[in-house]
Amino acid sequence: MVLGSASLSVGQEVKKEGVETTGGAAQEALEAEFIKTMTNATMSGRWSGIKEGELTPEKTDSYEIISVSKVSGDNWLINARIRYGKLDLVAPIPLQVKWAGDTAVICVTDMLIPGSGTYSARVLIYKGTYAGTWSGGGHGGLMSGLIAPTKK
Repeated sequence: MVLGSASLSVGQEVKKEGVETTGGAAQEALEAEFIKTMTNATMSGRWSGIKEGELTPEKTDSYEIISVSKVSGDNWLINARIRYGKLDLVAPIPLQVKWAGDTAVICVTDMLIPGSGTYSARVLIYKGTYAGTWSGGGHGGLMSGLIAPTKK
C-alpha cells in the first residue's frame, strides 16, 4: 500500500458521487432510505466478544426493528422488539444517527439498560448491511450482518 500517492490539504472537502451531507433534498433522501431500510426490518448476523484483547468465537444474533422515526436534528427513535425468556415487548430506544457521507451511523452512548448496565455502540448501516462495535456491562465486541424485511 502506498500512502503518499494522494494527499488532501487541511480543510479540503472530499466529494463522492454528488452526496450532500449538509442538509437539503439529498440528505432528506438519505434519511427516507434509512427509514425504509429499518422499518419492519430484521437485522440478522453474528457478533464476537472481545476478551483479553482477542476476539471470541462468533455467535448468531437477530434484532427486530418495528419502526424508526426522526425526532429532530441527529435525534431518532427506534422501536425494537425485545424477546428474552418469557419477555416479548416493543421498547422505544432513543439514539442519534450521524452521517458519514451516504452511510448512517447509529450512535448509542452510555445508555442505561435497567438490570443490565450501561451500553455504548456505533453501528454503520449501508445498503442492507450493518457492522459495528459495542461495549457495556463489563464486556464488548463486534457485530455485523444483513438487514431484510421482517418475515411475517
